[in-house]
Amino acid sequence: MSVSEKDVRKIARLSRLAIQDEKVPVMVDELNGILNWIEMLNEVNVDGVEPMTSVVAQVLPMRDDVVSDGDQQAAVLKNAPKADSGFFVVPKAVE
Repeated sequence: MSVSEKDVRKIARLSRLAIQDEKVPVMVDELNGILNWIEMLNEVNVDGVEPMTSVVAQVLPMRDDVVSDGDQQAAVLKNAPKADSGFFVVPKAVE
């Protein structure tokens, strides 16, 4: 698989990128290099290799899932422009 100058111009247009004409051949070479590298990766035998999220085996620290009200109502509403009965008061958006 290779990328042509026409492909680079199309990718740039779809990405809303302005690429100068003298930069197009450079981008062709860079994108073809990336695709060649990906093809080399496809040659690696990964049979029996488990998917992983990190190169280091680790266990995430867990905390107890405890429900609490936070007791922060007054602190939260303190900065509200307008509050009533423990709730934010906002202008009516739908008529």
